[in-house]
Amino acid sequence: MKMLYRLAAAALLLGLGACAAQYTDTEWPKRVRLDNAGARADVRFAAGSSQLAARDAAHLRALAATGALAPSDRVVVAASGPPGLAQARFEAVARELLPYNIVAMQGPLMPVPANRAIIESERYLVTLPNCPNWSKYPPLGYTNTHASNFGCTTAVDLALMVANPADLAEGRPHGPVDANPAVSAVQRYQTDKVQLPSAASLTGIPASTVAPTGTGATGAGTAGTGP
Repeated sequence: MKMLYRLAAAALLLGLGACAAQYTDTEWPKRVRLDNAGARADVRFAAGSSQLAARDAAHLRALAATGALAPSDRVVVAASGPPGLAQARFEAVARELLPYNIVAMQGPLMPVPANRAIIESERYLVTLPNCPNWSKYPPLGYTNTHASNFGCTTAVDLALMVANPADLAEGRPHGPVDANPAVSAVQRYQTDKVQLPSAASLTGIPASTVAPTGTGATGAGTAGTGP
């Protein structure tokens, strides 16, 4: 009889374990989805110069004015010609876009038709994950697994707070950095010449002058003045 009870208990535990293990994080991933909605355009230059064709310059301004190119886009420009001419053509395109708060970046060398520049905008649409998710029965927590809603808040907050969705796909290139302050600080530390703040720049923290208040003190004072 005891053996039957043990077998029944073991079967019950196995059944409960199987029910609790039905849910995994892979069944409901909390990921932000990015859809590429970029565009591509090309402009022409006068042969051998960095002068934009008038019609192409007007078309470029129209793209920026209508939102086809937006400040939140990552705009990359690749121009044809030798290095000096390609740089001048890139700057000509960048000048046309800058009044619309669009900062263009010079793209890597790529096959570009002669006397042209290719403009690519990387625009991403963010789709929130399907949250909240309570598909996993909350009391079943003895399997040491995450709740089904675990990660929802982080994913949703990240998608709502990002200023440029393209940053979720790829980081921005770093600009030049002045390393002199950091190097000087390390050298002062290594040579035991750390510059401490002067006494004149240090100020004390004034003590609080607010008298404590409370119903107990008020009650005691009232009682002392009574008949």
